[in-house]
Amino acid sequence: MSRQIIHIDADCFFAAVEMRERPELVHRPIAIGGSASARGVISTCNYPAREFGVRSAMATARALRLCPGLILLPHRLDLYREVSASMMSIFRRYTDLLEPLSVDEAYLDVSASATDEQQALDVARKIRRDVARELQITVSAGVAGNKFLAKVASDWRKPDGLFQVSHVDTDKFVADLSVRLIPGVGRVTCEQLQYLGVIYCRDLYRYSIDELQTMFGRFGARLYWFSRGIDEREVTPERERKSVSVEQTFAEDLASKEACYDKLYELWPRLQRRLDKIDQEAAVAKGFVKVKFADFTQTTVERPGTQWGPEAMRPLLTEALARGHQKVRLLGLGVRLEQSPASDTPDQIGLFDT
Repeated sequence: MSRQIIHIDADCFFAAVEMRERPELVHRPIAIGGSASARGVISTCNYPAREFGVRSAMATARALRLCPGLILLPHRLDLYREVSASMMSIFRRYTDLLEPLSVDEAYLDVSASATDEQQALDVARKIRRDVARELQITVSAGVAGNKFLAKVASDWRKPDGLFQVSHVDTDKFVADLSVRLIPGVGRVTCEQLQYLGVIYCRDLYRYSIDELQTMFGRFGARLYWFSRGIDEREVTPERERKSVSVEQTFAEDLASKEACYDKLYELWPRLQRRLDKIDQEAAVAKGFVKVKFADFTQTTVERPGTQWGPEAMRPLLTEALARGHQKVRLLGLGVRLEQSPASDTPDQIGLFDT
C-alpha cells in the first residue's frame, strides 16, 4: 500500500525561538552557543549569520572571527522544550504515527487520513500554517512516499519551504541526488565511493546489491535500495534509546593523566543521574570513554560489560589517553544499551571495513 510520509524540520529552531521573543533581532546575525572564552561551540544560528559562514557545531571563537557583529545568546533549554512540545502537539492533530527525531524535527505518517499525494501535500500545508500562526516560527516540510525521500525533500527549499517528491518523479529525482544525501554516508564512505567513481545515486546503478554488500557489508544494501528511491522503514512512534552519555569541554586543556582521572570521577555522577531517569528495561551492554585532544583529534574506547563505575571506566580512559599523548580538550563517558534484535541475519564485514 502506498504510504504518505511528511518530514518536518524547524528552521534554525533555537534562533527562531529567540527571534520570536526578541523581534529586534530578526534581521541581525545571532547564534546560540557557549562562550568563546570557555571553548564554547555554536548550537544554532540564524540565516543572516550563515551568510558570514557561521555554522552549527563551529567553535564560538571562530564564529566571532567570521562575523564580528555576531550576537551570541545563551541556551534557554526549558523554553526550547516548551515550544517543541507545542509543535509536536500540532503534529499529533493530524496523525498518531509521529516519530520525533529531536526537539525540532519529526517524521509523520499521514497515510490513514491522506489517501493520495495531493491530500498529503495539503496536510503539510496545514501543519506549516498552524505552526506559523500559533508558535510564530517557521518549519520546512518534505512530502514523499518514504522517509528517505521526505527528509531530502524537507531540505530542498529551506527555509520556510515545502517540497513534494511525487511517485512519477521519483526515479529522475533520486538519480540526480548526491550520494552524500543517503543516510549513513559520511566523510569516509563518501571518499570510498568517490574512489569507485560514484558521485550521484545513478552511479550506483552499475553495481548489483551483492557487489555493494561485498564492498560495504550490510550498508551496501542501503546504498542499493536508497539510490533507487526505495526505503521500507516505517514511522515508529517509540524510538529505542541506544546509549546514554555525558561530556565536558574544558576552559583549559587538561595537561596530565591525573587531571583527566579527576574529571572522570566528577563526570560519573552526571552519567549516573541520566541512567536513573531511563524509563526502559534495556540492559547496559558496553561502557565507553571519549577523548578529544588539543589538536581536535578524538578517539573512543569501549568494552563489553554490564556493570560500570568510575573505577571500571578508568582503564578505558588510560587506553584512550595513550593514543594521543597530548593535552585533553574534551572528556566524555557513557554506556551502550542492549538493543532489541532486529534480525537473525549476522552482519557481514565489508571490503572497506577496518
